[in-house]
Amino acid sequence: MSQESRGTAETYEAFLDHVRQYNYVGDASGVLGWDQQVMMPEGGTPARSKQTSALSTLRHQLLTDDDLADWLDDLDGAVIGEKGAVVREVRRQHDRARSVPEDLVRRISETASNALPVWEQAKADADFSQFEGTLEELVALRREYAAEIDPDRDPYEVLFEDYEPYLDFETAESILTELREELPSLVDAIAESDVELASPFNGTYDEDDQEALVREALDVLGYDWDRGRLDTAPHPFSTGTQFDARVTTRFSPDDPMGALGSTIHEFGHASYTLGLPEDHYGTPLGSSRDMTVHESQSRLWENHVGRSKAFWKLFAPRVTDHLGVSASPQAFYERANQVYDDNLIRVEADELTYHMHIVLRFEIERDLIRGDLDVDEVPGVWNDRMEEYLGVRPANDAEGCLQDIHWTHASFGYFPTYSLGSMLAAQLYAAAERDLDDVAADVENGELDRLYGWLNENVHEYGCRYTTPELVQRATGEDLTAEYFLDYATAKYGRLYDC
Repeated sequence: MSQESRGTAETYEAFLDHVRQYNYVGDASGVLGWDQQVMMPEGGTPARSKQTSALSTLRHQLLTDDDLADWLDDLDGAVIGEKGAVVREVRRQHDRARSVPEDLVRRISETASNALPVWEQAKADADFSQFEGTLEELVALRREYAAEIDPDRDPYEVLFEDYEPYLDFETAESILTELREELPSLVDAIAESDVELASPFNGTYDEDDQEALVREALDVLGYDWDRGRLDTAPHPFSTGTQFDARVTTRFSPDDPMGALGSTIHEFGHASYTLGLPEDHYGTPLGSSRDMTVHESQSRLWENHVGRSKAFWKLFAPRVTDHLGVSASPQAFYERANQVYDDNLIRVEADELTYHMHIVLRFEIERDLIRGDLDVDEVPGVWNDRMEEYLGVRPANDAEGCLQDIHWTHASFGYFPTYSLGSMLAAQLYAAAERDLDDVAADVENGELDRLYGWLNENVHEYGCRYTTPELVQRATGEDLTAEYFLDYATAKYGRLYDC
């Protein structure tokens, strides 16, 4: 090995050790966030906000460190392949973080941590005015953050890049526009259909019985309990690493399908996290590609598996065993795919109208960040657009603009990735069906190893080696498109509703 290559190797190892340290700090912060939403006593918020703020500040310091800047300068162009990908990813994070003052990072983290109980109380009271001041502060902080990174660009586009840095915003916006233009006609045709799908659930169902059911669903799907756990949270989520990927759900007495769907959704996230390379933990090669890809995994398992006829042939007897509901697999399948005309709540929405919820949120938060909408206008605009896009008007703020937790995290720019992930899920599933023989038969027989293996081989094992467009091309042979989702949705719901 030459003196130059030895020096490069030593530089890379020092650089990588530093990268691991700031990622470990971020993961520790994630555990504290999980605890705050799941287990922390109500009175713990003042201390927790300081703790998370301290960790955010420390991570920011590590990410903006002068030594890291020097290592990046030395390594740019000097390493290729996987190492080059690591340098690319860290360079992007470093450059953005270095643009943002440490004090602003601290203020955003502390404000977001304090926002959670404010939102929870406002939602419980169905009173947006209680949350309005906090939301105003979060919007202002995020505008400031975007301006620090690039004052000459659209601030919402800058924020979107925190969640999807490589898929250009024009592509994202065009896909959302296509959904807004194409889906209403299908939803209208369903509404005009005379077909009534089966609805085998009546009455209420004990929470313990529902928990036993969703735990069995996780067993059937292959969740690794040695590296995960199931809990409840006001807003279901998944978090963790390839060594510890936790899922949450929530239960409603009269809607066991809601808990089942959210649990399978979060399993999809966890399956991706658990599939990341263990030997690259703490580096970009052991980290998930951004939110479009992450969401594709949850939507694939929730919709293409959990809402499939094959899954219900497998799972129907379990529902009878745990909930005492005796119905055919076809009846459960129809219930899982009903399209409703009163979809007020996004996380309870059916597979089609869900995307109109996303379009609504995307437009509102985009206009907030751009300064085209004042915070005090949010409830009225939300209700008007929900009536326009979904044909239903919220009775109160809890049903309307307070239903989602994301803005308490200052996560502006996140919502589009839900729909983008659904588009990618359909595209990936179609590619898996081309590569594997009879995926539906595997699902019906509870033999999911081949599908999981395909996803691991084509998505999980790469971490952040490739950008999102590169990963989509490698896995499917095409650029990201809404075509596969729209074809899938038209065919499935056309058959169900004879339209």
